[in-house]
Amino acid sequence: MTKLNQIIAVEKGVKSKSLQDITAAHHKVQKPALLAGISRTYQPKDEEGEQLPPESARVQIKAEEALREMSASLTRLFDVTATKDWANCSARADVTVDGRTVVGDVPVSYLLFLEKQLTDLHTFVKKLPVLDASESWSLDPSTDLWKTDPVRTIRTKKVPRNHVKAEATDKHPAQVDVYYEDVPIGYWTTVKFSGALPARRVNELLERVEKLQHAVKFAREEANGAEVTDRRVGDAVFGYLFG
Repeated sequence: MTKLNQIIAVEKGVKSKSLQDITAAHHKVQKPALLAGISRTYQPKDEEGEQLPPESARVQIKAEEALREMSASLTRLFDVTATKDWANCSARADVTVDGRTVVGDVPVSYLLFLEKQLTDLHTFVKKLPVLDASESWSLDPSTDLWKTDPVRTIRTKKVPRNHVKAEATDKHPAQVDVYYEDVPIGYWTTVKFSGALPARRVNELLERVEKLQHAVKFAREEANGAEVTDRRVGDAVFGYLFG
């Protein structure tokens, strides 16, 4: 018995050959000179007249033959595609992860859809924002956000101070330098919040997505191993069209 994965394996080649054959047939019948032929002979009016050789041109392309050739090629394509599509209606498998059936009795077409969606999900999860590892975070139930422990820092203000380099005399004023001193005037208490995720959580999600990806691929291979019934659709179609 033929299996679905064998049909899928040959489908691309059959499609490619059919396209080539159709293109070749189309080009053939679009060349009027190749479809035309002629045969003519010359007879002088009397025996003393000039004798000329006969002329002929053979018909090189027959439209009916082009139709038969194209039909033969397309019949194979129609049959292969029908066999695959009919089989896809019945080929099914379970998606199982770690012994647990996540989705049961899934048709091949939906397994293909799942594969694509999981590829996109994997890209999304891989780029999720991660909490800054240099901070210590805890989940705040009241805001459902991650937060850091309070950090207290001093707020200072620059206050001018005088430094007397030389005392005043009866002849000279005092020599004084002005400098600024940072004087504590208060305290900042800072708590940082974040809507990002811990790296552990992102890694867990990635692992789940990847496990499900592998399970879906395995299920698709299992479903594609189902035996198929060869369909003969092409003869009916082209028997009607060109018969």
